[in-house]
Amino acid sequence: MMRAPLLPLPESHVMDRRPSAAAAIAGALFLSACQTPTHRPMEIVTTPFGTTADGQQVRLFELRSASGPIARVTDYGATLVEMWAPDRSGEMADVILGFDDVRGYESDANQYFGCTTGRVANRIAEGRFELGGQTYQLAVNNGPNHLHGGGARALNRVVWDAEAAVTEEGQQVRFRYVSPNGEEGYPAALTMSVTYTLTADGDLRIDYEATSDGATPFNLTNHAYWNLAGQGAPTVLDHELRLNASRYTPVDATLIPTGAIDTVPVALDFRSARPIRDHLEGVAGTSTEGYDHNFVLDGNPDALDFAAELHDPTSGRVLSIWTTEPGIQFYSGNFLFGQRGKRGATYAHRSACCLETQHFPDSVNQPTFPSTILRPGETLRTTTLHRFSAR
Repeated sequence: MMRAPLLPLPESHVMDRRPSAAAAIAGALFLSACQTPTHRPMEIVTTPFGTTADGQQVRLFELRSASGPIARVTDYGATLVEMWAPDRSGEMADVILGFDDVRGYESDANQYFGCTTGRVANRIAEGRFELGGQTYQLAVNNGPNHLHGGGARALNRVVWDAEAAVTEEGQQVRFRYVSPNGEEGYPAALTMSVTYTLTADGDLRIDYEATSDGATPFNLTNHAYWNLAGQGAPTVLDHELRLNASRYTPVDATLIPTGAIDTVPVALDFRSARPIRDHLEGVAGTSTEGYDHNFVLDGNPDALDFAAELHDPTSGRVLSIWTTEPGIQFYSGNFLFGQRGKRGATYAHRSACCLETQHFPDSVNQPTFPSTILRPGETLRTTTLHRFSAR
């Protein structure tokens, strides 16, 4: 297993677990089966992506690599819209779910496809937490709980400022948003950025950064739905998954962690690669209705470290994920319902899966979990790297 070099701890006043750019791309795999352009474009192509219901113009940015993979991102929700990767014979396919324009992302058919979720990704019990002696009540939008930042002003539903650039590392788009004090019930004004970089070697790196003028919980993730056979393929259950996790956080009937961190049982043991369907029956009849679990990563929490590998045996495509986050939520697309997506594709039940790097669910109410509280004077930085290959 290839590993990025370990890094020294940062200064104490900066919550920074992001490695340097050199560390983030160290050990990158050359994809010998890629279709390689004759030259790398010097400009990032920007096209209209539609108009929101309230009249805001939205753009789509195309990032290209010298080795083949292509990413397209939009300023609506700082969302990853397309991710093209080659199979073992060099044939390209778009391997994430999404929509053809912004109206699809505003619709009820959207289940957080490719978006940036927050201010706090995952669940908060009853949408309530205490901080600094004050109780805060957030939207309850997932049974009795708060999910993925709330309602109309959650981060996946706002238009971010965008700045595109070609750098020595590759092509990138930096999205920036200032969430005012009280937005979706959260305390403090929060200034954040999400930067997508597609390196020359075809790695997709996502860098998150945030500062705040007051104490507030903060936990971002990208919510891409992956099917390495291509978006619209009928199932993801034959994909082979490996997770660098020997522990997980058990949940109650409403999917809120109990506070325990337990060794993975057989149905959740992905330490050796195996098809997703192998032990699905062991979780399908539980409260999660399939896989929807937070795994505690065994990697080094102070460096970019290996988290997961997803492999489609038919196409040969492989997705490897590296992160500075302590956890990864594996979700097996349990509530996909056949909605229409990009280019007329149909997204069937369990036709894609999510591998969301993040802090643990309900951390703001779980004192034994790694903290998600961002305080004034601190800068939070995290990184997740997606590496594409074929075999």
